[in-house]
Amino acid sequence: MTLDDILKEIKKVQNICILAHEGPDGDAIGSSLGLYFILKEMGKNPEVLMKKVPETFSFLPGFETIKEVPTVGKFDMAIVVDCPDIKRVSSDFIPYFETAEIKVEFDHHMNNSMFADYNVVNHVSPACTQILVASFDYLEIPLSKDAMTCFLTGIITDTGGFKNSGITVETFEIAGRALEAGINLPKIYKQSMLNISKNKFEARKLAMDRMEFFADGKITFTYINQQDIQKLDLKDGDHEGIVEIGRNIKNVEVSIFLHEEEKGYKISLRSNDYVNVAEVCMVFGGGGHIRAAGANTTMTLEETKNAFVREIEKRLK
Repeated sequence: MTLDDILKEIKKVQNICILAHEGPDGDAIGSSLGLYFILKEMGKNPEVLMKKVPETFSFLPGFETIKEVPTVGKFDMAIVVDCPDIKRVSSDFIPYFETAEIKVEFDHHMNNSMFADYNVVNHVSPACTQILVASFDYLEIPLSKDAMTCFLTGIITDTGGFKNSGITVETFEIAGRALEAGINLPKIYKQSMLNISKNKFEARKLAMDRMEFFADGKITFTYINQQDIQKLDLKDGDHEGIVEIGRNIKNVEVSIFLHEEEKGYKISLRSNDYVNVAEVCMVFGGGGHIRAAGANTTMTLEETKNAFVREIEKRLK
C-alpha cells in the first residue's frame, strides 16, 4: 500500500464519508474538515459525520457542514482520521464504514489496530493533521487556506499549543507555511486553546477545588460528575482542558481527570517527563499517546481513582 494507491482509489469514487473518534477534539475535527476541503476541491462528495462536536471549534471553516445524519445511505469510500480502532467511532456511524467499498485510515496513535484496507499510521507524529499535510504534499495536491486552517488547528490543540513532547521540525514548518498563506495563527491559538465560556470556567474552578494529590505530589486527581454537568449546564467539550491543570503544577508527573458519562467514567491522563500514560490506559482497555491517553470504565469513582493511582505509582521514579 502506498499513498499513490489511495489517490488512485479516491479518483475512482464519488461519495466519501469522513469519520473520527467519539468525543472529537481539535485534531479529529481539524483532520476531518481539512480532508473535507481537499476532497471537495477534487470534485468529490465528502460528508463529515460526527456527534457532540464542541462549540469551541465553531470558528473553523466548514464547521457548519458537519452532519449527524448522512444524506446518502451507502458510501463508496470511508476515511477514518485520528482513531486507533474502529470501535472508537460512534456506533451509529460504524455501519457506514463497514458497508463502504474502500476503507482508509490516517492516524498517529500508538496502539492502532490497522483496521482499514489502507492504513497510513505514523506513531511519532504529534498530530493526525500533520500526517495529512505530509501525505497530500507527497501527492502534490495543493492545500487551500481553509484546509490549512483546519490542519493547523489540529496541530495546535494536539501539541498543547506547541508545548508537548513529540513536536518535530516539520510541525513548525507547517506553522510557518500557514503564516505565509495569511492564516492568523495567534487567533487560532486563542480561539481553540484560551477562550472559554463562563460555564467552562466554573467547571475548571470546581475541578481545581476537588483536586487531590498522591505519591508525594507526583499525581493529581480530580473529576466532574453528572450532577455537576446538569448544575453548570455544561455542553459537549466543556470539560476539555481540565486534565492539563494538574499537569501544569510543579513536580506533578501525572494528572488524572474523570468525566462522568451516561455509562461510567471517561478517564483522561497526561504526563510530563517519563510516565507512559498510554501503557497505563491500555491496562484498562484504553490507549493513546505516551504523554496523553484515555480510557473508559464502569467502576465507581473511588475504585477508578484507586486503580489508576496504584498503576501509575508502579511507574514513578
